[in-house]
Amino acid sequence: MKKNKRIVSVLLLVFMLLPASILFAEDVKPSVPVGQAVHVTTPASEQAPAAPAPAPKNDAGDTAWVLISTALVMLMTPGLALFYAGMVRRKNVLGTIMQSFIILALISVQWVLWGYSLAFGPDKGGIIGSLAWFGLNGVGTDPNPDYAATIPHQAFMIFQMMFAVITPALITGAFAERVKFSTFLVFTLLWATLVYDPIAHWVWGLSGGKGWLNNLGALDFAGGTVVHISSGVSALAAALIIGKRKGYGTESMPPHNVPMVVLGAALLWFGWFGFNAGSALSSGGLATSAFVATNTACATAAFTWAVVEWMHRGKPTVLGAVSGAVAGLVAITPAAGFVSPMSSILIGMLGGVVCYFSVSVVKSKLGYDDSLDAFGIHGVGGTLGALATGLFASKLVNSAGNDGLFFGNPALLVNQAIAVVATAVYAFVVTAILLKVLDATMGLRVTKEDEVTGLDLSQHGESGYTL
Repeated sequence: MKKNKRIVSVLLLVFMLLPASILFAEDVKPSVPVGQAVHVTTPASEQAPAAPAPAPKNDAGDTAWVLISTALVMLMTPGLALFYAGMVRRKNVLGTIMQSFIILALISVQWVLWGYSLAFGPDKGGIIGSLAWFGLNGVGTDPNPDYAATIPHQAFMIFQMMFAVITPALITGAFAERVKFSTFLVFTLLWATLVYDPIAHWVWGLSGGKGWLNNLGALDFAGGTVVHISSGVSALAAALIIGKRKGYGTESMPPHNVPMVVLGAALLWFGWFGFNAGSALSSGGLATSAFVATNTACATAAFTWAVVEWMHRGKPTVLGAVSGAVAGLVAITPAAGFVSPMSSILIGMLGGVVCYFSVSVVKSKLGYDDSLDAFGIHGVGGTLGALATGLFASKLVNSAGNDGLFFGNPALLVNQAIAVVATAVYAFVVTAILLKVLDATMGLRVTKEDEVTGLDLSQHGESGYTL
C-alpha cells in the first residue's frame, strides 16, 4: 500500500506542475518568436515596393551545422548497438551489434538508390514520392527550396539518411537473441521501403505537393511519428509474431554488461542533439531552442525514472536511469522545435513515468517478450511526445509551427492524434504482413539449438569474448 501511495503521489505531482509550467511559460514569452526578426509597421505611403524573395543560396554556417548534425546522428546507430548489446546475454553481444552496424551499410545504399526519392521525391497523391530522384538523379549541391533554402540538397538528403538508418535498427530490440540474420536483412530492406519511406513522405514530403499528414497540419519536428512510433509499433508486431525467447519467464536473462549500456546511452544522448537541433536545418535560434529542449527533457526523464523506480522497487538502478534518459529523448523529439524549456520539463517527467510503467508493469502483465523494450520506450514514448506536441506547441517558439491545446488551439491535438493512429495502424499491419510472408518463405527464428548456442557463434561464427 505504501508503494502504491508513493506512486500516486508522483503522478499527482506531475499533474500539479502542469498548470504551473504553462503559466510560467506564459510569463516568459519572448517578445519576438525564436529566429524571427522584429518588424516595424510604417505608413503605406512610406512603404517601398516589395523586394523579390532572395534566390536559394548555400550558407556556409548552415551547411556546416547540418553536416555536423549528420555525423552526430550517424553516431547514434553505433551508440544504439552498444546500448542494445549490453542488455543481451554475452552469447549474443556480437549478433546484436551486427544488426545495427549492417543496417548502417544496407540503408545507406537503399537511400541513395530509391529510399530518398520515395520519401522526399515529387509527391504522388500525398502518399509517396516518385522515383524521379532514383540514384540521386537531380539531387545535387544546389539548395532545394522546398526543404532547405540555405544548404545543398545533398546535405539535406544525407542528414535524412541517418534517420532512415536508425529507425529499423530500433526495431531489433524487440526480437533480440532469436532471429535469423538472413531473414533479418530481407525484412530490414522491405520494411524501410514499404513502411519508413511512405510514412516519412506523409509527414515531411513537400516536393510538388505535401504528404497527407503534413497537409493535415500534424507536427513532427524530428521524428516522433516517422521514427519512434513507426519503429516502436513495428517492434510490438515483431515481438508478438516471432514469439518469446526460449526460457523467457523461467530463466534469468539479466544484462551482461551494464557499463556498455551506459556508454551506448551516452552516445545516444550526445548524438540526439544532431537529431533534434539539426532538424532546424540552420544554425540559428530555432536550433538553439531545440537543443535546450532536448537536453532538458532527457535529464528530467532520467531523474524521474530513477525516482519512480526507487519508490516502486526500493532501489534506483543504473539501467533504469539510462532507460529514462532515452525515454525523455524519444518523448521530446516531435516537440523539440515547438515547445518552451518549461514545457520540455513536463514532457520529460511524463516520459519518465509513462515509459517506466509501460516497461515495468504493462509488459509483464500482457506477457509479450519485447526483449529490449523497443515498444515500451519508442512506441509509447513517441506516442506520448506526439500528443504532447498537440498540448504544448507554441508559435512563440516557432512561428512556422502552430499553437497547441494549452495555447488556445485544440485542433492541433486532434491532428496529432490522427497522425499517431494512422502511423501506428499502417506500421503494425504492414510489418505483420512482412513477417508472416518471410516466416513462410525463409523462416524467422533460428533453431532451438542455435538459440541456446547464441547468435554470435550460430550466425556469425565468432565470439565477443575469449576469456
